[in-house]
Amino acid sequence: MKARINSDQSGQALVELSFGLVMLCVFVFGIIDFGRAVYDVQVMKNLVGEGSSLASRGTSVPSTVTQVISDAGRDLHMSSNGCVIVTQVTNEGSGSLQVTEQSSGGGISGASCKSVIGCVSGTGGCSTGNATLPRAAVNALNAEVTGSAIYVTEIYYNYTTITPLPGFVGSSVLPSQFYAVAYY
Repeated sequence: MKARINSDQSGQALVELSFGLVMLCVFVFGIIDFGRAVYDVQVMKNLVGEGSSLASRGTSVPSTVTQVISDAGRDLHMSSNGCVIVTQVTNEGSGSLQVTEQSSGGGISGASCKSVIGCVSGTGGCSTGNATLPRAAVNALNAEVTGSAIYVTEIYYNYTTITPLPGFVGSSVLPSQFYAVAYY
């Protein structure tokens, strides 16, 4: 009788193993993709800070874009999966803030890579050079003398997973595009 009971439950271990392996794979794939996403966001935050810092210390805006793309190196592949926008916003006096210089580069363009700050009048389909900055940046720039500038670096990055995690839990688990910005 004991042998018959054991033989009736022999398939139970296989079913439990299959459920366990699926759950283990989801956890491992999640750790891999979420870890990469966190790392990429941290690299982007460092890059935007360095880009704005470079531009504020006198490096030309186009050279800053090239340097940020170069500094991203093998971590982010900005030349194919990203976009860097560096913008100079100048205090024109009387509370008027204008985008006076802007440059962008990278592998993505168009609607996927559009400056939130504004754009230089008459370029890239822009009709205005007015800047849209956070209140703290506006207050800081208005407190400075006329002709002072603030440099804004924006990065867009198209993130793709390297595991089949979206197939298990859905494609909306991780965003497909990351964004980072810094003001100096």
